[in-house]
Amino acid sequence: MSNADSTVTPLKSLAGEGVSIWLDDLSRKRIESGNLADLIENSHVVGVTTNPSIFQAAIGSGEGYEEQLADLATRGVTVDEAVRMMTTADVRAAADILRPVYDATQGRDGRVSIEVDPRLANDTAATVAEAKQLAWLVDRPNVMIKIPATKAGLPAITEVIGLGISVNVTLIFSLERYRAVMDAYLAGLEKAQAAGIDLAGIHSVASFFVSRVDAEIDKRLDQVGTDEAKSLKGRAALANARLAYEAYEEVFASERATKLETAGANKQRPLWASTGVKDPAYKDTLYVDELVAPGTVNTMPEGTLKATADHGEITGDTVTGGYEQARADLKAVDALGISYDEVVQQLEDEGVAKFDVAWNDLLGTVANRLAGKEAQAK
Repeated sequence: MSNADSTVTPLKSLAGEGVSIWLDDLSRKRIESGNLADLIENSHVVGVTTNPSIFQAAIGSGEGYEEQLADLATRGVTVDEAVRMMTTADVRAAADILRPVYDATQGRDGRVSIEVDPRLANDTAATVAEAKQLAWLVDRPNVMIKIPATKAGLPAITEVIGLGISVNVTLIFSLERYRAVMDAYLAGLEKAQAAGIDLAGIHSVASFFVSRVDAEIDKRLDQVGTDEAKSLKGRAALANARLAYEAYEEVFASERATKLETAGANKQRPLWASTGVKDPAYKDTLYVDELVAPGTVNTMPEGTLKATADHGEITGDTVTGGYEQARADLKAVDALGISYDEVVQQLEDEGVAKFDVAWNDLLGTVANRLAGKEAQAK
């Protein structure tokens, strides 16, 4: 079905509510087969996010990378360089496919995100240097550089935004850290303004992770084991995300943010990440149907995108009326002895570690493939 079709589908309804639908996946096969173009044309997809795990799966499969691997092996490049050449090539190609969307939305959408090396998550200066290098390598105005919301990531976000580079802040789990991320973004805009950079050209999203919060808190609720504990399962992640949106509304209505907007700045939109359900007992579109609010992005793995297209229930804004209930749900979880602060810190640590492992796996895969190509060439 084409976007031009007048039939109202769940994805069309979602887009109509002011939610930008981004695909949380990328591979050369998806680009070269025309699948990405098809999703843009027929499934209201207006952006793409990547991460080390996504690239590990794509390049690990080998499909579409053979010729480039052979060339890189012939040139004798390092494994790190080979990985960057392959990943940035995919992001550049996807950015070109999404360029009409970028132009049509004045840069709001049509974005492709690529992450800094996850091994740099706790090194501010190296993260800034890597972000600059990635922006230069991809060389497309619609690229977004992903920087994790670690403590070391926060000043890097300010620095990179201050250079006029658009940023996707990733791995946000806690409300306190989310407020620090918004502060880092505004500080970056102030730096850019002081440097005479046009604020209208700088865009940012803040990737607030959803399903992993339920996965961890539900596990702890099961350990408590009471009927009250079980009744709270599947509620913490939505509560956390809804309160994040409340914080977003508050921060971007502030005098500081309004002053920057008057000077041409864009709001940093909340992006719902990790929206595929982890518990098969939950409806597979739970984190789409229940997180509909204007000015947000929902980045979905293809399975969630297809499920939403098939049986998503988009009933209007499902966020802004739920703040009191959200507070009550998180309070009830806390009252059972489950520490919110402990959970969100654990999830951040695990998130950084998972991407680290995926990146090292990717390096290992590419090292083996390069060695194989070199052996073939001899």
